[in-house]
Formats: sequence, C-alpha cells, structure tokens
Amino acid sequence: MRRRDFITALGAAATWPLAARAQQSSRMKRIAMVSPAAKIGTMSVNGHRIYRIFFEELSRLGYVEGQNLVVERYSGEGRTEHYADLARDVVNTHPDLIFSQTTRLALNFKAATTTIPIVATTADPIAGGLVSSLARPGGNMTGVSVDAGIDVLAKRLALLLEATSKLSNARFLVSQLSWERFVGAAVREASRRLGITLPSLGRLISLAFRKKRHQA
Repeated sequence: MRRRDFITALGAAATWPLAARAQQSSRMKRIAMVSPAAKIGTMSVNGHRIYRIFFEELSRLGYVEGQNLVVERYSGEGRTEHYADLARDVVNTHPDLIFSQTTRLALNFKAATTTIPIVATTADPIAGGLVSSLARPGGNMTGVSVDAGIDVLAKRLALLLEATSKLSNARFLVSQLSWERFVGAAVREASRRLGITLPSLGRLISLAFRKKRHQA
C-alpha cells in the first residue's frame, strides 16, 4: 500500500467513530491506544511512523492531544497470554475509541466489547476472523489491513524458491500462535505444493525450551 493511500485509509478509519469534528463538540474525546509490545513512550507523534501518521491525521481533522483529545496508552509488552486481560481492562475504562494493532490483539478487543468502536491495523481481517466482509465489516470493528492478504505468504515463498533454485529445506520465524492459526496453515500448504520442508522456527524454539525445562 502506498503511503498516501495508507494515510487516507487511516484517516477515514479514525473519523468513523468520531463522527463530528472536534470544534463541533466541547466534550473531550478519549482514545485508548494499545500496542502489542511497543514501549508506551514511543507511542507519540515523535515515535514510530504509524503513530506519527495517526496523530498528524487527527490534528488535520481538528483533534489535538491536550486540547480536545485525551490519549491513554497501553502496551501488552509482548506477553500474548495477558492480551485478553489487557483488553478487558481497557474496555472497562470506557474510552470513545480503541486503536489497536495486530490481529491477535484486535480479536481480544472484539471479544471484550461490541459497543466501543475499534480501529485496528491488522493482516488479513477476513482470514483472521475479525470481519466477514471488507465492504460491510459490520459490528464495531473497522481499520486498515497492512498486507495484501494471506495469499502473499505463498507468493513470498515461491519467490524465495525461484531465487534459490536448490532450496528444499527452510525455516519460518513466527510465533507459535500464528503458526497454529491461519498464517501457519497458509505457509504449510504453500510449502507442501512447492516441495519445501518448512518447520516453524518458533515451534523449534518452543520445543527446545520444553526439553531444557524437562532436563532441569
């Protein structure tokens, strides 16, 4: 996706739950900004590009943090086993909007609330089970997909094989959860069709840790 297209899409997503312009309402708007792992201090206009774009677009629409906008920042610190608890804690603060990242975190928020608008940056939202249709997502979920869909994983593997004609054994670095869900399923099917042995490196690491604990 081109940067201009991304900014336009993110801006449209941001304005969906904040229907009126800031100057049309005297009430402070509250956004809960939730990252799966980033440090809270980096989640600002001076931080990662996705946050810069988000805050710049909000400012263009008339929403400025500290003036008519309150942004409450949260981080999952990469601890996926606590994402569900984090989602419930955020929902219990009753923000006007939740901005989350990654399919896993968005799924936790989808399970935690059906009324608070959720704007999410994800991979394939249909394959991930977030929405049933891009044209009509329904419910309280909207956002931006940051890849070309699950099929792109197979294309990447095919390009790797084309670039390395003798490739027969490779490793795929991914979290255990992703390997067990639609990402892993798509990659395993692609590797089977291409005749490549492709275990998950995340799975190998997990098995190694289990073996080490058993020996201890």
